[in-house]
Amino acid sequence: MKIEDNIRKIIPCLDLKEGKVVKGTNFIGLREMGDPLIMAKHYCATGADELAILDISKTQTGADFNIDLIYAISAAIDIKLIVGGGIATLADIARILQAGADKVSIASAALSDPNFIEEAASKFGSEKIIIAFDIQSDSESGKHYIYTHGGTKKSDWEVFSALEKFTDLGAGEFLITGIDFDGAKQGFDLEFFKEAAKYTDKPLIASGGAGKIEDFIELFRQTSVKSGLAASIFHQNEVGIPELKKALTEAGIKVRL
Repeated sequence: MKIEDNIRKIIPCLDLKEGKVVKGTNFIGLREMGDPLIMAKHYCATGADELAILDISKTQTGADFNIDLIYAISAAIDIKLIVGGGIATLADIARILQAGADKVSIASAALSDPNFIEEAASKFGSEKIIIAFDIQSDSESGKHYIYTHGGTKKSDWEVFSALEKFTDLGAGEFLITGIDFDGAKQGFDLEFFKEAAKYTDKPLIASGGAGKIEDFIELFRQTSVKSGLAASIFHQNEVGIPELKKALTEAGIKVRL
């Protein structure tokens, strides 16, 4: 394994609604956090490895993509930009990549038409296609199911079989958010991510639950997850990326400084 393969990444996430950054807990109670362009520049300058933008206006109301904002952010930063939210066609992907995004994050459209992912990976390259799963554990079966529509609708997709399926179809990465952990700041779902890695050889991005530096240390020590994604602890200046990376380095975890 190359040394590069061992490097773990920190990804701040900007959830956008009507052009502003918002954040909630367990996908509800959204409140405004700030201006996305200013925040993007800040995260780029302070050591983020990549930046994720999720446009929930597009997901929830069908509003058009904020292409001008994607252009502005991509021009202002020199790290990779992930854009998601309501992406449903090859034309959507093309527009977003042309606006400067490096990768797209696809959720509901993948579940409703898995062949879409095969077509997208073939046309644009697997490395540009991230599949996003919002998951919740079923109390009776103990299985983790994927939810759509902002975590409100349970699908028939069990996440481990979905990981296998979409790996075969050409997905390049998986972004997995634990709904019960989102914004709760009680740590990532380590047991889930340990298990999930058995079903795909593609990089996993863990989302949901980061509350302190130690949560990232445990995520990277106990699982093979490639990237840790978080929002509120960065937005509220509870944890700074420079101090987080310093602590990870001191804990023997390889990151880009």
